[in-house]
Amino acid sequence: MVPLRAIAVIVVGVLLAAADGDPDRRPGVVAEVIDGDTIVLTDGREIRLVGIQAPKLPLGRAEFRAWPLAGAAKDAMEDLAGGRRVSLSFTGRRVDRHGRWLAHLHDDGGTWLQGTMLEHGLARVYTFADNDGPIDAMLALERTARDARRGIWGHPYYDIRTPASVTRDVGSFQLVEGQVLDAAIVRGRAYLNFGPDWKTDFTVTMAPDARRRFEDAGIDLTSLAGHRVRARGWIKSYNGPMIEATHPHQLEILD
Repeated sequence: MVPLRAIAVIVVGVLLAAADGDPDRRPGVVAEVIDGDTIVLTDGREIRLVGIQAPKLPLGRAEFRAWPLAGAAKDAMEDLAGGRRVSLSFTGRRVDRHGRWLAHLHDDGGTWLQGTMLEHGLARVYTFADNDGPIDAMLALERTARDARRGIWGHPYYDIRTPASVTRDVGSFQLVEGQVLDAAIVRGRAYLNFGPDWKTDFTVTMAPDARRRFEDAGIDLTSLAGHRVRARGWIKSYNGPMIEATHPHQLEILD
């Protein structure tokens, strides 16, 4: 088995090589660390470290309580990037609706900042249909930190939820693990039901365009009944707690 550190080094090399000669990739010096996954360069570019989600700070939002270890995640990013020169690389959409650049960051020594935050247990993997990056390496780093209960993984706030326990987590981002009891496609939309009552129990659903992404990735959603899976996403409330999955990397098939 290739060590995780070696995997991270390989990933950095691939990302940097792919970005070579790209004008959007021009390096910059970090002027400010906003939180554990967002920084500002001296030229004014605000960078959202794509592919991860660090614990959130209020950042001026009324009645928003900091997530546990949000301060530790920001401090870790300060240590990694504060005042340092970084290079950018891209794996999908480059700018979000807030005008932030969506990039992987690497310092002059080759350290992959996203990988380091995952390795230290100070971020979770957080991908999008149009920007999912080197997912296997990121999930491996997250898994190792979780198994070692490093950082956030030692705090109950970030425990992996069960289909029965996730009811209280509506409005938050969670990892939910359990057995799919039933899988069906209704009017083009896919449903993975984790309980006997689809009106109240936890469900993962995919709209028709998202379902096709799973099919293109070779995943037969209707065959997942009886399988144990881990889903990640924001918990909504619609006929019970629900995750709306938009791309395959939100779902890990565990068996």
